[in-house]
Amino acid sequence: MSTHLIDSILVVGGGAAGWLTAGILAARYGQDVQITLIESADVPIIGVGEGSWPSLRNTLRDMGISETDFFTECDASFKQGVKFIGWQKDNADFFYHPFSLPIGFLERNVAEWWIANPSSLSFADAVCAQEFLCERNLAPRTPDAPGYKSQVNYGYHLDAGKFVTFLSRHCKTILGVKHVIGTVCKINQNEQGIESIETLEQQTLTADLFIDCSGLKSLLLGEALGAKFIDKSAEIFIDSAVAAQVPYESDEAPILPYTLAEAKKAGWIWEIGLYSRKGIGHVYSSRHMSEDEATAVLADYIGPGFANLSPRKIKIPCGYRDVFWQKNCVAIGMAAGFIEPLEASALVMVELAANYIRDQLPRHKAAMPTVAKRFNALQTYRWRSIVDFLKLHYVLSERSGDFWRDNKDSATISDSLQESLQLWQYHVPYKKDFLYKEEVFPAASYQYILCGMGYRPQLPWSFKEQEKAVFAHLLNENQKIKRALAGVIPDTRAMLTAIRSGAALGRQKFL
Repeated sequence: MSTHLIDSILVVGGGAAGWLTAGILAARYGQDVQITLIESADVPIIGVGEGSWPSLRNTLRDMGISETDFFTECDASFKQGVKFIGWQKDNADFFYHPFSLPIGFLERNVAEWWIANPSSLSFADAVCAQEFLCERNLAPRTPDAPGYKSQVNYGYHLDAGKFVTFLSRHCKTILGVKHVIGTVCKINQNEQGIESIETLEQQTLTADLFIDCSGLKSLLLGEALGAKFIDKSAEIFIDSAVAAQVPYESDEAPILPYTLAEAKKAGWIWEIGLYSRKGIGHVYSSRHMSEDEATAVLADYIGPGFANLSPRKIKIPCGYRDVFWQKNCVAIGMAAGFIEPLEASALVMVELAANYIRDQLPRHKAAMPTVAKRFNALQTYRWRSIVDFLKLHYVLSERSGDFWRDNKDSATISDSLQESLQLWQYHVPYKKDFLYKEEVFPAASYQYILCGMGYRPQLPWSFKEQEKAVFAHLLNENQKIKRALAGVIPDTRAMLTAIRSGAALGRQKFL
């Protein structure tokens, strides 16, 4: 074995970040690169949201996981986007950020037309079928669609603990990931970075590349190599949460095929529907509300049943490392950073980082500094973009109260977001507004939030007759799609029950 090649990777830390990373790498490299994961036996799983993006469908499929098994064993359900209630003003108005692109998005900036030609339909409802489906609790696909295929785009809601158990078993038994139980007590360094780690169990583990998935401690990148944490709490105020697992009222209760985010006095409430229960939490700013007040808000939302629940108190960090790949060590997951769960970006940042390492893995160690440099630039851009996109939700709000007013203070808004807001007074964001092909939030996401929050740029030009006809045709096509889907798409609970029944009966499990 050559001393110049990367033949072994050690993932330090389990959880969703560790096992997803190990699985993504092992699915590509098989036995060519030895993938080992070490985790402590007594580290609890932190699941702050239980929501994913559509990217997880490709990740699971590429790992060779049956979607039927995933749904069944992870208590999973569909997620077609986010429904925001009461974000624009102090009322119950809502808008959607769906996962599907606006119709014709790749050819036309349909948002320009919708802004110039207002109608009774919301932007999301005018250009996409998913608000229509979600408001009727319909699934994103027909019963005859094979696993991972659908009529509209979707991600998942999932049980974080069950997901980690499911992933670890698949990685070990199918993908050949070596699993070590041990508590890291010493990290040895050399000129390449990390030389080895030692455990309380008297183990010494070496590797060519170390991946730090040790959570907030960031044992390798942060503590050992000294990567600093960039605090973004001056921009994003949310730093605390109280959350509970809530049973359904009955076995026939509807399962929401979207994440619900309802604005409150000093934060917002999430509601996520799994197959067997709901996850409901209140995230808030401790600078604007006490823990007792936040718990009371959650209790009022859940209702009388709250007295029988055991809510968890969670501290939410806000920021990311100043560098993510240093020498032969790269951080993924909370070891790299974490921002509040609005828009559920945690899991996708794990996927994006692991996919980059998979696709750009420098088999020769001499190439590692260049790969690391590019990875650091891309990840820094991505984390900054997340902060700006989440902040956008608060900046556009016209809600009353100190929390919402403080969010509009220009001192709490980044220069990059202020620049974009200035541009968007006269311009509707579109593809060329963003730098990368794999943006965390593409232009369509900005369109959904800006239009949903009532932001209306000044558009000085008029549309030519030919363009008018094209846009009118697209919006008419979307109405036809909604009518067609309404006749063939089942209720979400019925669809999930059918999937699970198929698994129980031993029917075909689609990959």
